[in-house]
Amino acid sequence: MSLEREGWIYVANRNALLSGEFRVVYDGDTPIAVYNIDGSLYAIEDVCSHDGGDLAGGAVYGFEVECPRHGARFDVRTGAVTMPPACVPIACFPVREHDGAIWTRDDR
Repeated sequence: MSLEREGWIYVANRNALLSGEFRVVYDGDTPIAVYNIDGSLYAIEDVCSHDGGDLAGGAVYGFEVECPRHGARFDVRTGAVTMPPACVPIACFPVREHDGAIWTRDDR
């Protein structure tokens, strides 16, 4: 099976993305931040819906990532806004593990 032929984007080897860490990859022009939270993987669009800034690198509180620019928070499991000033949710993407590697894609 070739995940690349199916449109999946390689993120990292599973053992290279430890709990509490994240990686940003691009599916075309779409930045996708993949988070390892307590061993579970989540992928969101790495763009704050409030002002278009990067979310990756912002503080993570449980399942929420905080935008480092203005403090908006988003749930990495659903993309839902959990704290203003943002009011529009962000996209979530599928994450797949295959042969020890992590993959994601913009499936919109």
